[in-house]
Amino acid sequence: MKGKTPTESMVEMTELVLPNDTNILGNLLGGRMMHWIDIAGAMAASRHSNTTVATACVDRLDFRHPIRVGELIMLRAKLTWVGKTSMEVKVKVYAENIKTGATILTNKAYLTFVALDEEGKPTPVPPLIPETDEEKKDYQKAELKRIERQKRKEEKLKNNPIENNENIDDNN
Repeated sequence: MKGKTPTESMVEMTELVLPNDTNILGNLLGGRMMHWIDIAGAMAASRHSNTTVATACVDRLDFRHPIRVGELIMLRAKLTWVGKTSMEVKVKVYAENIKTGATILTNKAYLTFVALDEEGKPTPVPPLIPETDEEKKDYQKAELKRIERQKRKEEKLKNNPIENNENIDDNN
């Protein structure tokens, strides 16, 4: 399977923040932002894998600055790492004041997606070929995060009888 660079699957998405996207203070709702981040990330993962994808994990989501009604937001989604069937995508969100043209980084998120075949089963994805120093650092960081997630998962399964698939008796 031929590899792809992060640039080949990068997605840029723009949205105008409307009143129905905001809370009573006129700030963008966090849930709406998460929705757009998930869409942008999924598009980048689908573009890389040429498949349908499912969100497996939101590893981190930072809210750095409120976004006001009437501002434009630009979401940039770029792959940072791929495994056999999964992909990590970094999504950065910028808000632009239409009147002044001022732009600020407002959000950053890391999401993991799984590539799915026609039957909804995980399917292999092309390797990622990081080119720039930043892309290579992102790849290394993502690999470390994956190892940490795996350790946490194994520890949780070891210590939690419910998730360890032990029988549960509702009468006790």
